[in-house]
Amino acid sequence: MKTCLVWLHQDLRLSDNPALYHAAEAADTLIPVYIHAPQELEPWAPGAASRWWCHHSLSTLQQALHARGSRLIIRRGASQDVLQRLIRETGAGAVYWNHRYAPQAARRDAHIAAWLRAHDIEVHTYHGNLLYTPGSVLTKEHKPFRVFTPFWRACRQQGLGAPPLPVPQRLGECRLASEAVEALALLPDIPWHHGLASSWRPGEDNALEQLQGFCDAALAHYDAGRDRPDRLDTSRLSPHLAFGEISPRQVVSAVLNAFMDHATQGDSMDRFLSELGWREFAYHTLHHFPYATDTPLNPRFEAFPWRDDKALLRAWQQGKTGFPIIDAGMRQLWHSGWMHNRVRMIVASFLTKNGLQPWQTGARWFWDTLVDADLASNSFNWQWVAGCGLDAAPYFRIFNPVRQSERFDPHGDYLRQWLPELAQLPLPWLHRPWLTPADVQHACNVRIGRDYPAPILDLNSSRKRALNLSRQLPCVTNA
Repeated sequence: MKTCLVWLHQDLRLSDNPALYHAAEAADTLIPVYIHAPQELEPWAPGAASRWWCHHSLSTLQQALHARGSRLIIRRGASQDVLQRLIRETGAGAVYWNHRYAPQAARRDAHIAAWLRAHDIEVHTYHGNLLYTPGSVLTKEHKPFRVFTPFWRACRQQGLGAPPLPVPQRLGECRLASEAVEALALLPDIPWHHGLASSWRPGEDNALEQLQGFCDAALAHYDAGRDRPDRLDTSRLSPHLAFGEISPRQVVSAVLNAFMDHATQGDSMDRFLSELGWREFAYHTLHHFPYATDTPLNPRFEAFPWRDDKALLRAWQQGKTGFPIIDAGMRQLWHSGWMHNRVRMIVASFLTKNGLQPWQTGARWFWDTLVDADLASNSFNWQWVAGCGLDAAPYFRIFNPVRQSERFDPHGDYLRQWLPELAQLPLPWLHRPWLTPADVQHACNVRIGRDYPAPILDLNSSRKRALNLSRQLPCVTNA
């Protein structure tokens, strides 16, 4: 009789879960385990929005396992100690898990794997949350790619991976004692999370439903609509991917099926798949450069004279900068735990380039407030916008929030949704409310500077300042 533990963490699903699938094939008794050990992930323990999502994701996984006669065993404490106790309790001879890629988790897992093997416990690990194993896609010189396009081309030459694995046919019964999800205290004490609950439905079944709905309704015009925050043309799969409620292979399979069914065009399919590729690029970068969570990948930027402006940072966090697209995005983030990708770039550019605030500060705020907070993608994307990462937006690329707003929210629907105090302003004043004539302000029942803030900085002068500072950085050879 072989007993196997399946150590779950960022793979809270039953389908296309390699560790669970292969353990079920090998085991007479299968024990799914979730260990709550946020202290082991410091300084990147999950933020508040992620903890809310995790609570509900664990609850739905519990229900799914229960419906199949199994049970999720939840324990708290140091991961190695918990696994050791479970092995003693059950006589388990093997532990299965899918790789975690955050540097802290990867180091911990490697240490635990060595300890288990030293004590004659089998260890089986799989790459269940990426399409390509980090370190497996290299240049002809066997070095990490630093530019996305050739990286993704090399990935595509390897194919898009095997078909997704089914839910294991037999999970078996488990009678071990388990903590309740509520005992993990993942939900906030102060009930600020009602907006999250009204915006999202965590869990594997909901992830699969979201994927199918995207393929049916939005994928066909993704290429044309993906930059429009006023439309529902993005997949909104990012939090489901972050928690492993759905796998990249399942997403690819659904997208390819939609293409084969002629439900979408090749341009939209390729564009969407390249977004998955960008996520892969972030993970491969973190694998090769684990310091990227805190240190610029372009060493020139170690000398950048960032500023500490608490008032500007607070205005940005609260959506009170006086620039509508910035404020709409930040209010959407606070309310729903998510922000449209185009708007993420705009608000990040504003903070780091116009505001000269360090990219790490913005990354930290996103880490705490995003339901899709993902260490690889969050660090990589903030470095990209700030100009200090791999394949980064050049230092001279500074998003103009007014032009971006006019181009990607041309009717002002997104702005009116998140900035009700400006809802009555006609175009074009809606995009630049500080120029609204006094009589128009009066007619629309809004006074700029009272009901909605005046701009916190001047776009032209702040842009010139950022460009001058970037040009003055010393030349340093890339690491």
